[in-house]
Amino acid sequence: MKPNKSKSEKDRRIIRTVFFLTVVALVFSISYGMFSLADSYSLHDDFILADETLSKLGSRGDEVRKVQKKLKELGYYKGNVDGIFGVMTQNAVKAFQKNCGLKVDGIAGPKTLLYLGLGGGSGSSGGGGSGKFSSSDVYLLARVIGAEARGESYTGQVAVGAVVLNRVKHPSFPDTIGGVVYQSGAFSCVYDSNWSVAPNATAKKAAQDAINGWDPTGGAIYYYNPAKTSNQWIRKRPVTVTIGEHVFCR
Repeated sequence: MKPNKSKSEKDRRIIRTVFFLTVVALVFSISYGMFSLADSYSLHDDFILADETLSKLGSRGDEVRKVQKKLKELGYYKGNVDGIFGVMTQNAVKAFQKNCGLKVDGIAGPKTLLYLGLGGGSGSSGGGGSGKFSSSDVYLLARVIGAEARGESYTGQVAVGAVVLNRVKHPSFPDTIGGVVYQSGAFSCVYDSNWSVAPNATAKKAAQDAINGWDPTGGAIYYYNPAKTSNQWIRKRPVTVTIGEHVFCR
């Protein structure tokens, strides 16, 4: 009996069709899996970005509270410390940025937080900080030393840092390095060109030595250059020591 050729051909077509559909289904499954994986990474990235989003208009949370609290201490913010980044908070951030020579965008980004003494976790002992001071506190102190005591002896640089720290401990001054440095009228260097110069290694070392407890001033909370000031009030303060061009007093 001769085989039925038409039937065999039909069977082969069916087999080819099934094979083709199987391949298509497999390719679709692989492609779908890859897109799903890509989407999951994209979603994961979105979460990462959300976690790293800087405090700005519309933000809420503990970081916003810290920013508001610090700006309030410095006299820039008059509203409630409620953790809601509203227009008042944005305007306060802008005023602070303008005063410090930063980009005025109303966003509490890394550099603004650093200047506020909040970058890297203010008050923590990690990240290169020392004791209750964060790495950003140490940097800010070094920045003041570099701007105020550039050209002074190493002892004179540590002395400037010690004055800042003595003010932090004194009840008449803010209780943070950022609060002391940015207190209105406290340090003229934050308003001039010296402030834009990054602190060098010597200033950073002087800041760390001051934080570690070296106080060449004997507890001074003020200092001045007698050749550059005519302020009679500060000239009448009890002098503790003179180091280089600076007179240190209580």
